[in-house]
Amino acid sequence: MDRDDLEPRKRRDEALAALAREDLSLLGIEELEERITALEGEIARIRDQLVKKHGSLSAAEALFKK
Repeated sequence: MDRDDLEPRKRRDEALAALAREDLSLLGIEELEERITALEGEIARIRDQLVKKHGSLSAAEALFKK
């Protein structure tokens, strides 16, 4: 079990919702570009984690099919 699985889902959902509610019109061009860069980095990190989890799932399924 991942350590992240132990954290309450509500906290993660609230953080994402707060980010989505933020008034972007208050940010300048440079700040918006920095935000995009940071979010693209986070997306890459999430995709890497998905690949790992899919790999673990495939390995577990292969083990139990034997």
